[in-house]
Amino acid sequence: MNPLIAKETKVLIVDDQVLAKGYMKYSLEELGFSDITYVDKVNLALNKIRHQRYDLIVCSYNLKHEQDGYYFYDEINRNGELPPSTAFVFISADTTADLVQSIVELQPDDFLAKPFTVKELDRRLTRILSRKRALQNIYWCIEKKQFPKALSEVEIFLSEPKNSEFFPLALKIKGEILQACGQYSQAKVFYQAILNVQKFTWAQLGLVKTHLFLNEDEAAEKLVLRLAFKPESQLAAYDLLMSLQIKQGDFDTALECVLMASEISPRNIRRHKTALDLSRITHDYHIQFEAAKKIVKFAKNSIHDMPEHYLNVARAGIDYAMTADEEQTATLVKQANEYIRQLRQAFPKADMQDQINVINARMLYLADEKDNAKSLLEQLDDENWENESIEALLDKAKAFHEIGLHARSQEILLEIARRCDENDQSSEIFLHYIEQEKVEKGRIKLSSKELNNSGVQRFQEGDIDSAFHTFVDAFTLMPKNSAIALNLLQVLTIKQLHCDEAYKKTIQRCVKTVESSVLNDEQESRYTKIRELLDDIA
Repeated sequence: MNPLIAKETKVLIVDDQVLAKGYMKYSLEELGFSDITYVDKVNLALNKIRHQRYDLIVCSYNLKHEQDGYYFYDEINRNGELPPSTAFVFISADTTADLVQSIVELQPDDFLAKPFTVKELDRRLTRILSRKRALQNIYWCIEKKQFPKALSEVEIFLSEPKNSEFFPLALKIKGEILQACGQYSQAKVFYQAILNVQKFTWAQLGLVKTHLFLNEDEAAEKLVLRLAFKPESQLAAYDLLMSLQIKQGDFDTALECVLMASEISPRNIRRHKTALDLSRITHDYHIQFEAAKKIVKFAKNSIHDMPEHYLNVARAGIDYAMTADEEQTATLVKQANEYIRQLRQAFPKADMQDQINVINARMLYLADEKDNAKSLLEQLDDENWENESIEALLDKAKAFHEIGLHARSQEILLEIARRCDENDQSSEIFLHYIEQEKVEKGRIKLSSKELNNSGVQRFQEGDIDSAFHTFVDAFTLMPKNSAIALNLLQVLTIKQLHCDEAYKKTIQRCVKTVESSVLNDEQESRYTKIRELLDDIA
């Protein structure tokens, strides 16, 4: 280790194991480092980096007291709190597939497996810090968002043969800077030139991004599908494919992409949140419920843990119960209550009673106690919307709609839309969902729970036209419900609309739902008869 580099390097060690900290201190001091700060918790590390700058952060991947280093790194990287000139190294005794995949996804500067020797530490840190120093002029420009100047610095760097060891990284940075400048056409030409020489994964992913920005969707899809089969680019490819499908309005396929990515890297809370929002748009209540539970699971006891995650599980469970049969509804309500219990245990001082009362009112509605639900909602403090979270307002809008106070529900949805428009942090997916909610709840006055029962009743009374319109509304809100899909198919065939081009897509969606579900004997018999009339279409 160059003594001057070691002396000038400000180090932050994040590790909660006393022996590990002792060995790291010994090793670093042996190499000449002296400006070393130690912390044993993520919140202390966050406080340190928000008040002073470090040249090197060495972090245990397996912090026990709060949460592992995955969330710490992801947090500071996403929030722009990890300067590109700062080196970040993970250390861990664990080398499981989960950790390896996390390293592939996060891409820290290095990963060091325990136990390691002072010699090995010297070799790794020398390489990393030398690279950071060589590229420091470029990094400083990027940190100040002086991208044109950063491009000039990259060109100067690439013109000097002494830097040849770092040329691949400098070229990667150049592509990222071109995109940061909005020079997507130039970035496209740059990536294509690189790929003509060598098939770097980063260049292929960069080219996909430029295709997307230039609205060259077909070219983007063709390349990203190939990248999805390569382990080193699989996660990034699924994320890009999801973005493409969202851009094209294919939310079902986008949801499939994010679920596949989440299966590979389950710790990524951000993807579970995306899955939750996409499942809302697609009315996939089962996936919404599972995504909400995974957010609680992976955020628990971490810097991301918060009371609203637990409430969101209860809310998603009620949304799901609105579409379920009596037995499944009872199970879902029980689970919702369990997450409220966990919330009170984990956050005993959190004042969430009004939000819990809204959930309780929705449970009363599920139990056919509509008047009691209305009475409970009337007791709420309804004057301080500014102090309520968007999720709390959304649940309140659903509750008011379910008990028949439709104007009040729409008023709250408008407030949510207004707040989202003013907040740059709101995702496009969530904004789409809110607009969809406004339209659907403005047009469909009955709740999910009421729709199918109403359709069946009208069908049994011989009012086929009313039954048809009710089942259409029910299928709009519950497109994954096989019973509703089957009822709608039956009415379509009775009305002889199964040959009408206007209903072809609806019929195909109904068939897909029915054929991907487990049917009972009675449903199987009905579907066999209906299918005979649909073979020429479906």
